[in-house]
Amino acid sequence: MPDIRLISPPARTALLDAIRSRLGHALPGARILAEGVLGAEAPIDFVALEPGGRVVTVLVGAHDEDLELIGRGLAQRAWVAARIGDWRQLAPELGLARDAPVRALLLCPAFGSEARAALSALGPSSLAAVTYRCIANGAGTEVLLEHVDSATRDEAPEPAPKPTERANQFRTRLTDADLGLTPEEQREFE
Repeated sequence: MPDIRLISPPARTALLDAIRSRLGHALPGARILAEGVLGAEAPIDFVALEPGGRVVTVLVGAHDEDLELIGRGLAQRAWVAARIGDWRQLAPELGLARDAPVRALLLCPAFGSEARAALSALGPSSLAAVTYRCIANGAGTEVLLEHVDSATRDEAPEPAPKPTERANQFRTRLTDADLGLTPEEQREFE
């Protein structure tokens, strides 16, 4: 049985090769149209086309680049969106959708809480996030891709507490009664 272990990502070229071979897991049915396209002041790792004709820019970041990757993703998304009309005219056989907004797929080893909050605020139709992990499996290196949990994006916001409830409620939604404090203990916090 081969020894399987997590490893640091390989050099960027090898990492992009490994991600290219697994990209179908992150974008089912999509096909890669271009690689290494010089976009808005930086390269776009992959430009892909989803089955419905929607263009997706794919950017790969390294450790601690999650917030930077969100900014780059938005910039590249806008750059590509401004060129879709020209691309449709130059290559009508590609089947680029006329009105589908461009989406950015961001791949990074991890997305911190600030990055997840930003992704949640923007919504999955603008930016989608995928984490990648590299494993050595005895015969070589493979990349595992996992979509960042989008549950927070899809949940409805909690209703705001009534003004009379707010004074006696903590952010955790606990009340004074839940804490079981005596009147003397409560006065210490007022």
